[in-house]
Amino acid sequence: MTERRNIILCGFMGCGKSTVGALLAGMTGRKFVDMDSYIEEQAGKTVSAIFSEDGEERFRALEREACRALAEQSGLVIASGGGTLVRRENAETLRKTGVIVLLDAPLGALKKRLAHDTTRPLLQKPNRDAVIEELLTQRLPLYRAAADLAVPAGRAPKTVAREVLRRLGEAPQEAESSR
Repeated sequence: MTERRNIILCGFMGCGKSTVGALLAGMTGRKFVDMDSYIEEQAGKTVSAIFSEDGEERFRALEREACRALAEQSGLVIASGGGTLVRRENAETLRKTGVIVLLDAPLGALKKRLAHDTTRPLLQKPNRDAVIEELLTQRLPLYRAAADLAVPAGRAPKTVAREVLRRLGEAPQEAESSR
């Protein structure tokens, strides 16, 4: 049943997955899950700590486990991590109970949104803009391959959330309750 399927948001760091995801959850009555926060809860430490203490491969293993656990549930809006859906296995797992939506933000918007971010391990380098460009070039084709649909994400988060629902053929609950 469509109202219970999961909505999985994918896209590059800073594209708005967490912000738009929380809005979508409120508009649809689904539960919002930020995958990085979920992993932090399960691991008992931050993503940055996992990267620095255990390495990226350990983080990716925890990410795979999170995909499996979340795909067993329904009625969720999941903000995947920026690297989650570059792995085909994760996309296939999540697609079993949901639809994958790429939030496609322009490079300029991503650079601006990430300019002062200190929480993302992959960006803690002096050449941040070059890293963003290189990672986006590598990841964007993989996001597009994983996604069932893409929504432009350079606009206001509420506008993006409404466009996601429109593309999914769902009406926001707030609109339905005002009828």
